[in-house]
Amino acid sequence: MSLLTLSRKSLLNRFSSIAITTIAIALSITLLLLIERARVDAKASFHNTVSGTDLIVGARTGSTELLLFSVFRIGHPTNNLSFKSYQDITSKRSVKWAIPLSLGDSHKGFSVIGTNNDYFTHYRYANKQNLAFSKGHAFEQVNHVVLGSNVAKKLHYHLGDSIVLSHGAGNTSFHHHDDHPFKVVGILAATGTAVDNSVHVPLVAIDNIHGSATAPSISKKHQSDEHHDHDHHDVQEHSEKSDKHSKLPALSNAELTGQPKQISAFLLGLKNPIFALQLQRNISQYKQEPLLAIMPKFTLRQLWEVVGVFEKALLVISGAVVVIALLGMLTNLLASLSQRRRELAILRSVGASPRTIFTLLGLEALLITVCATLLAIVFYYLVIALLANILGSISGIHLQLMALSQYQMSLLAGIILLGTLFGCLPAYKAYRYALSDGLTIKV
Repeated sequence: MSLLTLSRKSLLNRFSSIAITTIAIALSITLLLLIERARVDAKASFHNTVSGTDLIVGARTGSTELLLFSVFRIGHPTNNLSFKSYQDITSKRSVKWAIPLSLGDSHKGFSVIGTNNDYFTHYRYANKQNLAFSKGHAFEQVNHVVLGSNVAKKLHYHLGDSIVLSHGAGNTSFHHHDDHPFKVVGILAATGTAVDNSVHVPLVAIDNIHGSATAPSISKKHQSDEHHDHDHHDVQEHSEKSDKHSKLPALSNAELTGQPKQISAFLLGLKNPIFALQLQRNISQYKQEPLLAIMPKFTLRQLWEVVGVFEKALLVISGAVVVIALLGMLTNLLASLSQRRRELAILRSVGASPRTIFTLLGLEALLITVCATLLAIVFYYLVIALLANILGSISGIHLQLMALSQYQMSLLAGIILLGTLFGCLPAYKAYRYALSDGLTIKV
């Protein structure tokens, strides 16, 4: 009988205790693999939030603060910049496109972004992927709204629904813009970024609801008709009104932008990225008002260095959990030695050398660790397949079902090696047992 077969039969003879130990190790390894996958996917999602944007410009504040509110919808601007400065900077020859952003309002806890149709044309994420519509289309009238995928899903909105914005950010607001309802005309496809949690309206609408600008006459008429239509309870009449409104000519991008006094920030795409440093320096020295321009790639990298401390801490904690589980295996093997002294002595009496005994117990530790690792891989894929959507909705991190990375494979190899080394201690103790030690009955 080979040593491998003998080790396997010995483990099966102690199935209950070995199974519990193996499952405990497997669960700890699964936790380690999931944290590593979450770390990688979170980092990828973090860096993929904005792509292809050369500069982000806002009022002079911290670079991290500007990035957080303009890209991640976290926080809000402490100051705005004038629309005149936006027009001046975006008229420069090196600028290819620009996306104005106006923030400060919300809808049931989701950030409202005032912008224009350039947002849907030029905004990029995850290696320069375009925004896509899962349903509907971009703005055509002042009272149109385009929802991120999570907003539509969580609030159960559909095309044609009417929504009302609230003044201020957060889940609680004491002032609602009830006199300016918006009609859902588009729902964006999921991106895995902050876009999914955003409510997009025309920039001119932001000024309209705050009473600081005048909308184009056609949009005023449309808004009045839409509000009138909303008050009717006859479904057929509502459908006829909707058909009538859909025939209204779409407003131009300039009309949807309007002439606001201020905006929160704007994104810039340049004809050649080589102009980025020069334009960034010119903006920082802008004489009309204090402005700040940041390169999102570099600021993202700096911000992740701060956030990365926590993900490394999680990885260390999960690694400690694996070590504790392996220590449990070591305790199990050591505790079983006293019960197996007679068994080991009999093996010695039939010709097994001390080296054979050492190898036998070392193989047992190796088999336990390998079985736990294989079971952990099964658990890992089951968790991702069954719970990825739930985890994504809770944490915002969407785990990808893909093959184990090279780093994850190296972690598993290290765990198997560590488990085998832990098994060397009981193997060494068994090696030291004398033949008479196992055959002598002690009272």
